[in-house]
Amino acid sequence: MSLYLHSRTVSGKPAAIIAQIPCLQDNYGFLVHDLASSKTAAVDTPDAEAINKVLVEQNWSLDIILNTHWHGDHTGGNKALKAQWGCRIIAPGGEHSKIPACDQTIGEGETVQLGNLQAQVIETPGHTAGHIIYYFADIAAAFVGDTLFSLGCGRLFEGSAEQMWRSLKKLRALPDDTDIFCAHEYSKANADYALSVDPENEALVERARQITDLRAKDKPTIPSALGLEKKTNPFLRADNDDMAARLGMEDAPAAQVFARLRQGKDNF
Repeated sequence: MSLYLHSRTVSGKPAAIIAQIPCLQDNYGFLVHDLASSKTAAVDTPDAEAINKVLVEQNWSLDIILNTHWHGDHTGGNKALKAQWGCRIIAPGGEHSKIPACDQTIGEGETVQLGNLQAQVIETPGHTAGHIIYYFADIAAAFVGDTLFSLGCGRLFEGSAEQMWRSLKKLRALPDDTDIFCAHEYSKANADYALSVDPENEALVERARQITDLRAKDKPTIPSALGLEKKTNPFLRADNDDMAARLGMEDAPAAQVFARLRQGKDNF
């Protein structure tokens, strides 16, 4: 896959460019460039070389790195990029000791300023114990790391199903027009599983078809609109009565329905 540049506007005027950079086997790295100030942030650093290449091509300098969690495919480029650019590295407070070259920690309700743009930090434990996401309301973009995927969600490596369900509900509460920039290209496999548990969902069937077409052309399926995720992502619908009924869990709490869905995906 190739680099993709997404233009973002505020009140109809160009405000930012988001560079979506294929990295490693199936990761994406992201650069957020504020047009007014020329400030640039990297959201996670899966591959320093790939990120550096785009910075040079776009004639941008790197000011800050925003890490979502400690896994190596999200922090592996921290040290090299900091050495190259002298950038500040911001990371979740609960994971700072695991994150290379961390300069500043941040948590729920705090904000990060990038020129004229501001990111709200939302804590989303589940995939890891201290996972956070960065929500840029002005440009309707959420960088969700490995908490929420297109038609999926992250594995529960350190957190519980109850924690992850609460985290997903936080993300689900964001506006429908929010674009979800997740960190992996997992949409095709996620669509296959989603159809196995929600086969009569017409919106899902159509979306799965579109995903198959995009991947056949080696095009990304990311970002996805949160409004569409709410209609088609089974992990955001664990409190839907029809979903619970299909799993034979009509009277179960939503967190238990979510746990069954996550277990099903793990074994799919």
